[in-house]
Amino acid sequence: MAIYKVAVLGSGVMGSTIAAHLANAGIPSILLDIVPPSLLPEEEAAGLTLASPQVRNRFAASNKAKLIKMNPAPLFVPEFADRIEVGNFEDDLPRLQEVDWVIEVVVERLDIKIDLFKKVAQHVRPGTIVTSNTSGISLKSMTEGLPEEFTKSFFGTHFFNPPRYMKLFELIPGPNTDPTVIQEMEEFAERVLGKGVVYAKDTPNFIANRIGVFGLAATIREMQRSGLTIDEVDALTGPVMGRPKSASFRTVDMVGLDTFVHVANNVGDNVPEEKEFFVMPDFIHTMIKNGWLGDKSKQGFYKKVKTAEGKEVLVLDPHTMEYVPKKKVKFACLDKAKNAGGLKDKMKTLVNGKDPGAEFAWNVLKEVLLYAARLAPQIADDLTALDAGMKLGFNWEMGPFETWDALGVKATAERIAAEGGTLPEIVAKLLAEGKDSFYEKTEGGDTLYYAGGEYKEKAASPYSFSLKKAHKQGKKIFGNSGASLVDMGDGVACLEFHSPNNSIGGDIMNMIHKSLAEVEKNYLGMVIGSQGKNFAVGANLMLIMMEAEEGNWDDLDLMVREFQRGTMALKYAKKPVVAAPYGMTLGGGTEVCLHSHAIQPAAETYMGLVELGVGLIPGGGGTKEMALRAMEGILPGVVVAPDYFFAKRFEVVAMAQVSTSAEMARKLGFLRASDRCSMNADHVLLDAKARVLDLARDFRPIIPQKVKAAGPGVCAFLEMALYGMKEGRYISEYDAHLGKKLAYAMTGGDVLAGTLVDEQYLLDLEREVFLSLAGEPKTLDRIRHMLTKNKPLRN
Repeated sequence: MAIYKVAVLGSGVMGSTIAAHLANAGIPSILLDIVPPSLLPEEEAAGLTLASPQVRNRFAASNKAKLIKMNPAPLFVPEFADRIEVGNFEDDLPRLQEVDWVIEVVVERLDIKIDLFKKVAQHVRPGTIVTSNTSGISLKSMTEGLPEEFTKSFFGTHFFNPPRYMKLFELIPGPNTDPTVIQEMEEFAERVLGKGVVYAKDTPNFIANRIGVFGLAATIREMQRSGLTIDEVDALTGPVMGRPKSASFRTVDMVGLDTFVHVANNVGDNVPEEKEFFVMPDFIHTMIKNGWLGDKSKQGFYKKVKTAEGKEVLVLDPHTMEYVPKKKVKFACLDKAKNAGGLKDKMKTLVNGKDPGAEFAWNVLKEVLLYAARLAPQIADDLTALDAGMKLGFNWEMGPFETWDALGVKATAERIAAEGGTLPEIVAKLLAEGKDSFYEKTEGGDTLYYAGGEYKEKAASPYSFSLKKAHKQGKKIFGNSGASLVDMGDGVACLEFHSPNNSIGGDIMNMIHKSLAEVEKNYLGMVIGSQGKNFAVGANLMLIMMEAEEGNWDDLDLMVREFQRGTMALKYAKKPVVAAPYGMTLGGGTEVCLHSHAIQPAAETYMGLVELGVGLIPGGGGTKEMALRAMEGILPGVVVAPDYFFAKRFEVVAMAQVSTSAEMARKLGFLRASDRCSMNADHVLLDAKARVLDLARDFRPIIPQKVKAAGPGVCAFLEMALYGMKEGRYISEYDAHLGKKLAYAMTGGDVLAGTLVDEQYLLDLEREVFLSLAGEPKTLDRIRHMLTKNKPLRN
């Protein structure tokens, strides 16, 4: 689909952050809003009038400006805000001629939307896509009376908030939508915007909000009936139930209580037979009246307060409407569930307990399962849409039908019937046919789902590659406990990390050498990737600490040498190597990427050489690579002091900076201009494979070259900056000590400026400094603190 420019109508939080995400995807937009009815005092003082463009565009301009300050950041990098133009509905609707897609994101009032679409229809070019981001207003009602040609390209595109981070993208066909247009939008949303697309029917709140808000409302009802507290409920409805850590009430605080109630009322107002399910208790209305809306108002169900010891999180007592200290939640079912195996066993243990916590968990989960099963035919074409919607939109680990399977459809149905409940038709039919699950797996790893009395194959994206499926299909070439080499087809292999937390140790180093030998002999190139929670969280800190504490310096020296040998083998491989990072890519994970021939990161990749946070310097070639990249900024033949170039790269390592996106990683120097980026994390492996094939056409191994050392002068310059930061109390005495060690290694030690050295010289310096720091007590204190507290110690 050819979408090169977009108009976003409505610049509030949702509209402006949609424009921001379009900017992230490289798509410029025009952000429009209403004309202000009056002047602000400062505008009047500046001599502006209601005719001044600054005034007429004020709403869109001010909301665009807010994007830079939002947390979490809606933009990959602040500069991307330049891709957003601003305007207003009265002056700039003719500019809709310039765009390929118009997204309406104005207030949720049908009359306002109808009026706006009538105006839009007068200005867009024929065939321009026009969509509404409504969270539940009928699309049919919005377009009544509009030209038939206009309605062929009109449908719903529901982004979830915040658009950058929430993957769900509900696609809702209108009554007259051209199927070809909506199919093209599906591919565009998945490929260009990085979304997980779910088709929904034109019903109130569509899929995810319909089920999710019902579940939250059921949770509140059951809390009142059972007498449990808010923090007890969140303990029972969090990860142990396959939900995010924010659980129930913390999730509402993040979303906003006003938003939650608005969405609930939308179902109650438009589906009279369900109104009773969405009626909020009095304490919720009191919270709204008090302005206790959650994070946006600094208090909701939870509230942070300052104490003599620091900060404390208080929780609301709905009976007294006062905030009280959180208490340690204790239920036998919860303790047993946490110690159970995988999520399936945790959920079974939780709901089959014999205490009030188990009774609460079962009653809430039962209501959600029954509601989803009853509702499924009304809101979606198949049950997979409900499961995908809840996983992508509410971050559930399992959707409702996957949960039915996990608990056992037959056992769950029998328990519901024994309690006097009525089984939804889809459940009764499944069991009557002698089937016992909504999903099945084929021997080849494909997923089948229940539909109309049979199992159908679940469509897989042509842009995604499943390593799990590849293993089931016998594509594993060889492997060990830390990594496997997998055949991706077309002459490309994938070195898959699968150690605990994908931490990099000797097993992965061994696999690097063995894999490179295999690839250089039998393949065109290699991808380095995985499909766990994160790409790699660094080296094995526990092992480093144990070796240092026991004084096993020869073993530690060998460990670092082997790490360096592994990364250098990647850099000088005879076939192209492309790293495919995503999520947390820290320490050794970043070093692996820096030594690959190209990097194909997911847009949400958080890269950083974070070793100074634990009192070390990067020891797997990261220090050396950042020194080389500092010198890359100096053009051949140009005589220039390298202070500036080194200062930028040195600061990134010394401050243990972690990128907040792949684009930020480019600014920090971890990515080069030639490195590409995948908006959709699910596409990273196949995109990296394509990059390998691209490089393989005319690939030549890198020839080692000597580089100029920056020398003691640059080292002194960096040390002076460290001194200023220490004196200003921005860093500690030990931070300054670590920074000096890093500066010494990066600038080439004691050799004169401009001395030609090879990479091994820089690696030896790096290793010597690493080992010396590993023996210092304050470094060991930092490592222990990180291992026990999972946060850095500033000693």
